[in-house]
Amino acid sequence: MESPSAAKRSARKSSERGAGAPRRPYPGALVVVEGIDGSGKSTQLYLLKRWLEIGRYRIHFTEWNSSPLVKSATKRGKQRRMLTPVTFSLLHAADFADRCERQILPLLQGGYLVLADRYIYTAFARDAARGCPSEWLRNLYRFAPVPDITFYFRTPLAVAVNRILSGRPRLKYYEAGMDLGLSYDRAESFRIFQGMIQDEYDKMIETDNFVLMDGSANVNVLQAQMREIVQEKIDLKRFLTP
Repeated sequence: MESPSAAKRSARKSSERGAGAPRRPYPGALVVVEGIDGSGKSTQLYLLKRWLEIGRYRIHFTEWNSSPLVKSATKRGKQRRMLTPVTFSLLHAADFADRCERQILPLLQGGYLVLADRYIYTAFARDAARGCPSEWLRNLYRFAPVPDITFYFRTPLAVAVNRILSGRPRLKYYEAGMDLGLSYDRAESFRIFQGMIQDEYDKMIETDNFVLMDGSANVNVLQAQMREIVQEKIDLKRFLTP
């Protein structure tokens, strides 16, 4: 196990790596979307995915917390409300590590354009909001490939929260941040929790080269912006299928 000073050095290196040009020892490319719940990120990534599929590009889609290896353990922990912030964080890290080893890295090495609906920055934001040290989190995910593009959909808190509350009959316990004791009311706890997460995201805009997107803008306008940025930053011709 690393000493605290060694962990800090590793975390600083990870942070510095995120601030600079990503190293790419593979022919593929990685595009990530981030943002609080209700920010519109998943909708926009889906539209980008369909556009690339229609264009016959080699792509792979992956999303946060979707590894079958860890899913059952996470589900049991949530149902029994047994998850501490650190336990929750480690389960998500195990989930990501499994997907990174089995999906993300092999496909990047195989020359695919990988689209990720939430990435390590979700952990940096949510787990930090739950009280996990940022340096510890950076060290935990230091093996992760640096994205070629990270779109951060920053949406006014009231707009994002209303989108979620208007479409959900009931918020889940951990989703609402009820484990943090922020409020007895789930909707209010969710609003406070999402605000804390957004604050953590905002800290990463410059250090991790986020491409800032206005999540309250028109859906078609946002999608046009995403496509333009992807075409500017990534040589899409490399991903065309024969």
